[in-house]
Amino acid sequence: DSFEKTDSAAFWKNDDKAQEIACSNWERRSQPPLFRAKISSYDLYKDGSDDDEIATALLVISGLGSFRASIDGEPLSSSGPLDPPFTDYAQRVSYRGFDITNYFTKGDNKENTHVIGVTMGSGWWDHRPIKGSFIRLFLLPRGAITCIAQIYVTYKSGKTEVLLPTGNKASGWQVAKGPIRESSLFTGEYIDLKSMASFDGWDTDRQWATISPNNEDQHSWVEPVAYESDTTLRIWRYQLEFKAAALSKPDDSIGPIQPKHKLAPIGKLIPIQAPPVMPTERLYPDEIYSLGDGRWMIDFGKGISGVLRFESGLPDPIVPPNGKYPRAHNMATLGPNDKFITVVHGESLEMTTGDINLAVVAGMGLHDSGPQHKSREAGWAESKGGPCYPKDHDAGSLLQRDVYILPANEEGSNQGSFSDARQSHFTTHSFRFAEICCTTEPPTGITALAYRTAFAEWGNFASSNVRLNGGYELIKNAMNSNMLSVQSDCPHREKIQYGGDIIADSPAAMHWYDLSAFYRKAIFDWVDQQWDNGAYAGTSYWLNLNDYAGIGQGAGETVWATAPLVMTARHMWHYGDLKLLNETMRHHMEWMRFLLKNFDDGMKKKGYDEELKGYVKEGSGLGDWLTFRGRDTWLTHQSFYMAAARCIAYISAKLGQSNELSEMDDLAKSVEGRIARIYLKNGKDYFTPPEAAGGNLSPGPEMSLFSRVVPGEKRCTVLRNYFRREGHTWPGSDEKNFLNSIDDDYLKEMITTGEVSKRGKDWSMGWSQWQGFNEGILAVKYSLKTLSDNGFHNVALNKASGFGCGSFEYMLSHNATTMWESWWRSEDLYSHNHPMLGASAEWMVSSVAGVGLHPKTTGGSTVLFWPRFPNSANVLEFAGATQGTRRGDFSIAWKFEDLPDNRDLYASASVTVHIRLFVPPDGKSVLRIPEYSNGEGVDASMKYATSVPNLDEALMLSSEECLSRRDAKMGFSYNFEFSNKTRLFSKVERKKAIGTPCHSFLFHSTLDDTTWGETKTVTGISTNGIEVPLVAGLYDILVSNWQLRPEVATSNGRIGSIPDYFKSEDV
Repeated sequence: DSFEKTDSAAFWKNDDKAQEIACSNWERRSQPPLFRAKISSYDLYKDGSDDDEIATALLVISGLGSFRASIDGEPLSSSGPLDPPFTDYAQRVSYRGFDITNYFTKGDNKENTHVIGVTMGSGWWDHRPIKGSFIRLFLLPRGAITCIAQIYVTYKSGKTEVLLPTGNKASGWQVAKGPIRESSLFTGEYIDLKSMASFDGWDTDRQWATISPNNEDQHSWVEPVAYESDTTLRIWRYQLEFKAAALSKPDDSIGPIQPKHKLAPIGKLIPIQAPPVMPTERLYPDEIYSLGDGRWMIDFGKGISGVLRFESGLPDPIVPPNGKYPRAHNMATLGPNDKFITVVHGESLEMTTGDINLAVVAGMGLHDSGPQHKSREAGWAESKGGPCYPKDHDAGSLLQRDVYILPANEEGSNQGSFSDARQSHFTTHSFRFAEICCTTEPPTGITALAYRTAFAEWGNFASSNVRLNGGYELIKNAMNSNMLSVQSDCPHREKIQYGGDIIADSPAAMHWYDLSAFYRKAIFDWVDQQWDNGAYAGTSYWLNLNDYAGIGQGAGETVWATAPLVMTARHMWHYGDLKLLNETMRHHMEWMRFLLKNFDDGMKKKGYDEELKGYVKEGSGLGDWLTFRGRDTWLTHQSFYMAAARCIAYISAKLGQSNELSEMDDLAKSVEGRIARIYLKNGKDYFTPPEAAGGNLSPGPEMSLFSRVVPGEKRCTVLRNYFRREGHTWPGSDEKNFLNSIDDDYLKEMITTGEVSKRGKDWSMGWSQWQGFNEGILAVKYSLKTLSDNGFHNVALNKASGFGCGSFEYMLSHNATTMWESWWRSEDLYSHNHPMLGASAEWMVSSVAGVGLHPKTTGGSTVLFWPRFPNSANVLEFAGATQGTRRGDFSIAWKFEDLPDNRDLYASASVTVHIRLFVPPDGKSVLRIPEYSNGEGVDASMKYATSVPNLDEALMLSSEECLSRRDAKMGFSYNFEFSNKTRLFSKVERKKAIGTPCHSFLFHSTLDDTTWGETKTVTGISTNGIEVPLVAGLYDILVSNWQLRPEVATSNGRIGSIPDYFKSEDV
């Protein structure tokens, strides 16, 4: 009775009254329920004969929003915050099975009565109806919190029986409002400790009570009612398609175009498709310090997505001395005698105050920019949030906050204890820092639990370069924070799955993890979303995000909407799942038919001239999002139209569908030819838009070089001209503020290094083309891979290990532990935990260390070893990596030997390159022998271990040694910190673990006694090196007389071009 038909469309239009009613209704049901049912030994052993002995018992269960199952007071679930995984719940809901046989068969259990308990949270299903700014949760299906469960019992006689099915009144299920007052994935939980104490043992027989129809206590146990939707999937999808402009005309037979129902339809139940979300790491505080007046800051040293855990509970709260609570800790909605403790989470600190930066972690982007930025007026967040914006989030920002409450009774006293507090359950927060307020002393026994989907981890990388290692860790930490049943872009503001991000970062993710099941689910998330006209959206559930950037009719931006095709092809490359191709091919072809029908006209309607006349800056589209440059959106639209056709051609070839293969291959070549013709027609061979003013956009030629769009005869010339590109100064507000607040000595140092130069009359930071990154979401990969694969690995290394604005060094020097959303500092808008720009992690593995899947492999059956080396050992002395596959883990390590004692000679000495490789027992691989810098092939001596040594021991010992180095904080070594006394930033030496160099286990001393076979010489050839097939085993390779040399200089300091390359004919 807390749903009305007007609720479902209240936020589809600006109807303040309907929104107020929807909010009022939700507040009546904001306390998620508990469900329970009892099963007796009589139910299990009705006959009392041997035939009735139980063989197996399986609890099968699901619930919306989120659930945690228990039996006899013992948890069965992983305590993850999101179960079932996020899908379109109107079409697909996952269930899980728990083996509970032992509870019914062991010892006295056969004589006992058992209780099944289900704790519920709101999840994505019945969240607080906040209006939002650009995250429109009201477009998700929603309904009353519900669960479905039953026990399958199999007896030794072969008989089976279903017990305790929900929906059957005779099963005796009960429901009560639980101790969580409010549960939100975005804002956290309010936990009533008094109520929690009263529910102690609720899921055990000792606390069972029969239903009393006269019990009026708000937490009393009552009989649940069955969930019944008052609409259908067909109607719900029709209404969404109409809103998305994906319908050609209304269907009068269906009814209204605005939803008018109480409870959304629930989709078919399916077995869980991917591993559940679980706690995967426990972190201990790096530092706990007082902020004054009972407020404590806890720094866990690394950004995560998770919750705080209080193993010893919380101390009793105090009221601040002046009675005024600090920003973000006020609770205006509680009673005057209620006691509470607030826990506010954030991923960074406001640099000039030391408080948690609330703006960059605000859910749904609802914030007023914070005290240091005034880009939004006070009250903006509350206004955009609508009538259900939380009334006690009065800090100008939607908070990541958990609140532990002891309510006062009628006499004004409190019953219960803060020592019972442990953690929130149905939320996650993005944080490195947490503020706790207000207590005399900080809690003891405090830890942080990091959550992610519990897939296997199988890849790693390490090198001698602290900045490279630091960048790799930044990206991995951000990726770990964004893998909670979907691959999200940020774990606080949006939490949803974007196509562009998954295209950009999935190669890195598939390096780290076995994502066969996870990405299979992601592809089907898009299949569920697909409109009847064939269009895919830019997100895996349509939320009307960035549709303006697509070609219309419900299609997402072309790059983003092509994600399901790209991911299907990559999935086949890595995992070889032919069934996935068969199941999705029809849907992908519908997208291609949509593009064939609408792409060219859609581009015209978006204002793109067929010959790109007048095209000098980005048009409609997202393109290379958050590049320092303007975005070449025409190129990315066209290139991913081509990529979609190439993917279908690849899939068709694997399925033996020759007609589709021929058709899509022809289409891909046609689009490829179109791009090449237009981008070469001005005769300059820069491979940029034809009008000169458009030549500075991103991606530049690197995208088309990487994707083989540049014709063969033009590749060398276009590559040479690529080095004409230059950087520029950057007018970012946070960079300006920093330069205005830095001491003169360090400003002079930054001027000397080229990090700062003049922009008009003022000093300005600059971004570099060749000594840092300027590329956005897509071109990071294309630039690094193009350079390394075409003989300019030294330039790629300089980009990735550069310094200043637009570099890993810049983020690390500003105390980052997770990748930022932008290359520049953003203290009021862009996320500080966002792997979007993280494609470089895969490049580090495949190019810097030298191991990756072979380009022509299927199912990861063959790996390519292709190590590339720097010009100078000052940049890099060693590197190593492991790439996991279904065949096993492939590992490589290399190092320079015979380096001189004098580091001044690191750019001129002749050294030996020592390489070790391991191919697992079921693996196949190819070694691509490196070339000398002049293009001549090298002679390498190779030997093979006659018996494989104990590599597990070497791995364990080297990991322990690496951990010791990290504990000693031998990584990145400084921060910029703000002094409230001088009001200036200064560079402070501060040892850190992040970026710590560690050697590969392949060079561990325990392998020194390995017995090697006969040494063989592999002779290189000058035309294109040589590839050597390798069988399973351990290899030792030496390349002698490797000549180190100085790096090539750029013009105009850090932000200039590389004349030595674009002026040379020898490229």
